[in-house]
Amino acid sequence: MSNIVRTKLEAYASGQTMPKKRSTRSKKSKKVEQEQKPSIKVVDKIETISIEEKNNVIFKPNAGPQTDFLAAGEREVLYGGSAGGGKSYAMLADPLRYMGHPSFSGLLLRHTTEELRELIYKSQEIYPRIWSGIKWSERKMQWVAPSGARLWMSYLDRDDDVLRYQGLAFSWIGFDELTQWATPFAWNYMRSRLRSTAHDLPIFMRATTNPGGRGHHWVKKMFIDPSPYGKKFDATDIETGEALKYPAGHEKAGKSLFKRRFIPARLSDNPYLAEQGDYEAMLLSLPEQQRRQLLDGDWDIKEGAAFTEFDRNIHTVEPYRIPTNWVKFRACDYGYGSKSGVLWFAVSPAEQIIVYRELYVSKVLAADLADMILEAEAGDGNIKYGVLDSSLWHKRGDTGPSLAEQMIMKGCRFRPSDRSKGSRVSGKNEIHRRLQVDEYTEEPRLVFFNTCTNITSQLPALPIDKKNPEDIDTHSEDHLYDALRYGIMSRPRFSIFDYDPMGRPSSGMPVADATFGY
Repeated sequence: MSNIVRTKLEAYASGQTMPKKRSTRSKKSKKVEQEQKPSIKVVDKIETISIEEKNNVIFKPNAGPQTDFLAAGEREVLYGGSAGGGKSYAMLADPLRYMGHPSFSGLLLRHTTEELRELIYKSQEIYPRIWSGIKWSERKMQWVAPSGARLWMSYLDRDDDVLRYQGLAFSWIGFDELTQWATPFAWNYMRSRLRSTAHDLPIFMRATTNPGGRGHHWVKKMFIDPSPYGKKFDATDIETGEALKYPAGHEKAGKSLFKRRFIPARLSDNPYLAEQGDYEAMLLSLPEQQRRQLLDGDWDIKEGAAFTEFDRNIHTVEPYRIPTNWVKFRACDYGYGSKSGVLWFAVSPAEQIIVYRELYVSKVLAADLADMILEAEAGDGNIKYGVLDSSLWHKRGDTGPSLAEQMIMKGCRFRPSDRSKGSRVSGKNEIHRRLQVDEYTEEPRLVFFNTCTNITSQLPALPIDKKNPEDIDTHSEDHLYDALRYGIMSRPRFSIFDYDPMGRPSSGMPVADATFGY
């Protein structure tokens, strides 16, 4: 990227103040300006763009997420969260780095024509000031740069609208306010329109949005749930959760097809709106659900959710080395036809429970799951005990060992979970209690390593049972929740006898039965 371009995009990022009007110039000065038109070198990893016109600032990415978005090298990136974080201006700025490439063809989409018009107005304010000679065609709804590069601005209201783009190819596609699309159909189809024949022109899909909207669920599953915020990850199938990889027989067999990344936006990242205070006051006045979505950028809040107190900023932590003298145990909810969920717990001397590992698999035999558990625990120190759904001890009419006994015979010892009357409600209440912040320690009694992405995405999404508000809807995806409930109810309190101040590892559970471990 040229120095001229790197010094030309400087402040107007987030709808802060209108740019100063250009002073009247002579024909001679305009000619000089055209001769000094910036040229952009396209690279895979983009540096921070700054463009300045004389001393009049046009656009400068705000430090932090907005800069990260413009510099991201992943194939698919979502920039979302709090309202007022500068997302729309970042989306408009992103394709500008390619407008000097004659082969560039971009497409920026909104859901409706009315919403699209707002983007067009913003682009008309800044584009001519950045690229001398760039022209807007109202009839074709496109920007054309002197290099020949083109950026279409269009809408995609219904799924059938994708047919307008059959046979077309774009090297850059952007979706502004992605959650306004109810399904991932449009996003997935437009991915098929993404290609480039120029070796120096990378292909990208970009999106911005706030939490909420008709497409909240699928956007969350595609971009939010698979990885901690801000971390790149292998693209996954949102239906199965499995990584998208090159098939067997391909020269890249087993490798990831491409990377995704979610970059969170916050109002505080936009100093112009944050310092003003009026916009923040407006967001603070909203009802709780909308406030948490639009002000806090909270993707976990959901109407009718059972655990509204869950807050990713409070209840997830960066992984750390767990001391050897802390008690560790595991809990498991098994299912072959659905999913099997396993969680590993540690208990601190302050009675805080830490969920530090998870295993979430489908269509795995009980004995094979036992092998997977033991492999995960290798080098983990002594696991004091395990808790397993008590229904797995049922013989189901055959004469062989039960599923639980098959796992125990593999060396993966368990004891039955509490299935007494009222245990489901008691377990749910205990989770509520532990999610609360302790007034003395000022920390919650239950936290999760942020690498446990399945449980931290499922827990806040669990709905209340409409027929029994004291319980969760058992038709929801609750396998890891059940494992969490089994584990927490197995030790609702910390025992001083489990803690060794000398730092020696805790001993395993005494085994009454040498074969079956209980």
